[in-house]
Amino acid sequence: MLLTDYHLRLLNLAVISAIAVIGLNFAFGYAGLISLGHAAFVGTGAYGVALLTTLLEWSPWLALPVAVAGTAIFAVLIGIPLLRLKGHYLALATLGLNVSFSIVTANWIELTGGTNGISRIPELQIAGHALADERSYLWFALVVLAVSAAVAALIHASRHGRAMIAVRDDETAASMTGIDVTRVKIAAFVLSSVYAAVAGGLFACHMRFISPEDFNYAHSITYLAMLIVGGEGSIVGAILGALLLTFLPEWLRFLGAAYLAFFGLFVLAILVFLPSGLVSFRWPGSLRRDGRSKDLAMVAASKEARP
Repeated sequence: MLLTDYHLRLLNLAVISAIAVIGLNFAFGYAGLISLGHAAFVGTGAYGVALLTTLLEWSPWLALPVAVAGTAIFAVLIGIPLLRLKGHYLALATLGLNVSFSIVTANWIELTGGTNGISRIPELQIAGHALADERSYLWFALVVLAVSAAVAALIHASRHGRAMIAVRDDETAASMTGIDVTRVKIAAFVLSSVYAAVAGGLFACHMRFISPEDFNYAHSITYLAMLIVGGEGSIVGAILGALLLTFLPEWLRFLGAAYLAFFGLFVLAILVFLPSGLVSFRWPGSLRRDGRSKDLAMVAASKEARP
């Protein structure tokens, strides 16, 4: 209630990023899929909402679920061949996907407006009240974040979440217990894209202008950094990482161009001294991947796996 509009805007961007990073947590934190193309799915959701509302004059409330569904279908189609790859090969393939997305959106001028982007995206309205100012939009975004986190927590506690963790820890052992490894990977990839599309749609309605630069590969790396800094495999960690790395440039503005060097050293320090991320300050040992935790995940998943 005391923040200026500028800081409220930063907080809105942090909340939207947190939703996207919670989605990335399904792929990277739970299933162990190294994805460097997350921003492409955020962009797919954003461009879906922007095109449906500006070209077809749909309501944002109708455009948002359609854009999310379209992004999920795209994730299934691209995930079936892509998830045959593992490790750094998958990372490079998803990075190429993000680069391709940027090239297409920048050059398909007739549809996307190219580098000029798409403007005059209509704002969301609730009961006739437009969420045009930063404060009212923040309350709405916080509700969406809370619902997103609750759904993610339910999935994590279910047999599907345990199956993702089992696949992350040992694909061969997971397969031998009856888990369909390919299906679990695709499910994690699609869930990740759905959360990304929701974040993209919220971003489009908040900024009311999008361009290819908003979804380039650098943003995918930033999302991954947010998850690693906050704590992979943790919903709270995803939110903490998104908040911290959104406000960090503002707090370190006095460093000027040296900010990037500090940012790199900061992430390196997190990896070395807090491999479980910032969330380990509050819940020490909650994200350890020792043998016992791996065996428990395997047993929990296998008990409910269907042959």
